[in-house]
Amino acid sequence: MTRLALHGGKPVISKPFPPYPSMGRAEEEAVVGVVRSGVLSGFYGSWSDEFWGGEQVRRFEAAWAELFKAPYAVSVNSATSGLLAALGAVGIGPGDEVIVPPYTMSATVATPLFYGAVPVFVDIEPETFCLDPDKVRRAITDRTRAIVVVNLFGHPGRLRELRALADEKGLVLIEDNAQAPLAEENGVHTGNVGHIGVASLNFHKHIHTGEGGVCVTADKDLAQRMQMIRNHGENVVEAVEMENIADMVGLNLRLTELQAAIGLAQLDRVEEHVAARRRVAEGLSRGLEGLEGLTVPAVRPGCRHVYYVWAMRCDEKRLGVSRAAFCKALAAEGFPHFTGYVRPLYLLPLFQRRIAIGGRGYPFDLAPHVDYSRGICPVCERMHFQELVCFEPCANLFTDADTELLVEAVRKVHGLRGELAGENA
Repeated sequence: MTRLALHGGKPVISKPFPPYPSMGRAEEEAVVGVVRSGVLSGFYGSWSDEFWGGEQVRRFEAAWAELFKAPYAVSVNSATSGLLAALGAVGIGPGDEVIVPPYTMSATVATPLFYGAVPVFVDIEPETFCLDPDKVRRAITDRTRAIVVVNLFGHPGRLRELRALADEKGLVLIEDNAQAPLAEENGVHTGNVGHIGVASLNFHKHIHTGEGGVCVTADKDLAQRMQMIRNHGENVVEAVEMENIADMVGLNLRLTELQAAIGLAQLDRVEEHVAARRRVAEGLSRGLEGLEGLTVPAVRPGCRHVYYVWAMRCDEKRLGVSRAAFCKALAAEGFPHFTGYVRPLYLLPLFQRRIAIGGRGYPFDLAPHVDYSRGICPVCERMHFQELVCFEPCANLFTDADTELLVEAVRKVHGLRGELAGENA
């Protein structure tokens, strides 16, 4: 008789999966070549040809722009830095309101604060967990300057709708595309629909250079302004004859030659890396489609999902047991997962205490009307605290046989969930 591993039965998965092998011979040779050259960074922070970066950085930016069909690509040392550069480039300033989702990495909502802007949280859709355009429209005020949409978990937000809304209202749309390289909406790569798209090269991602990021845009002026912000732009505004020098107080957000060389090698295999994650995620969805009380990830018509996270929804009422009890049994079967993603970000002390820059409430004192109370984004709160069960295709190497085991583990717990009735965590 089959028994749950939680109750003494044999687990479906008996050993951990190996980490995903993201580095190879090409990356190793690229690093050795840069080390032998002796030039680990090609940037100068003063006006010269090297202000724009070294050979590897420029080659990497050109390759990225070509692959992702973007007119301009600007490398940075992290996606967080990319968001900072993007917000500065579009002229975000004190008292401006920036619409953001509550379900994302904290950098998405923290970076506006550095310019004195105030994040305004708008709820997500329950199907794809991205910004709800109808709720965005209702949140726009005369202080709104920008919308930051996150292509969460690898699925595109409603980008065309949000770009149309931004154009209608005279706003800027920035895509946080950290989790969605090669995702598409109606044949267009994510990152290319907004005025600026920001990608991540952090080691958790589909492709990586350890740390790093890339901003893409079709606007030459925005590209140049991001280049200035990443490399002490205050030193060169006279040389490039810039009239609008707002937010040109630059930083060191530069990518190294080592990272760029690794990035070039990674771009050669990006389709392979993304396909590997899609294969296991789509295998899970096929294997678990239609199970009572469980909903596999949605993919909107015309969209390509690249599955940084495979996020299943759990309906406790239909399932007949709590998410906590179900997931405890999943863990005992060896199924790697976590519940929720991040707590809705407006619940962070930063927003609850309304203290960010300094200790006097700046910049929240510029917008006392903005609400950060619990309950402002009920869909997000329901997803996080009640429904989401998440699996990371990017974390490990999974064969087709492994995917079958993952499916078997979930089906086993689902089929024997009656044994969990009355259990909590």
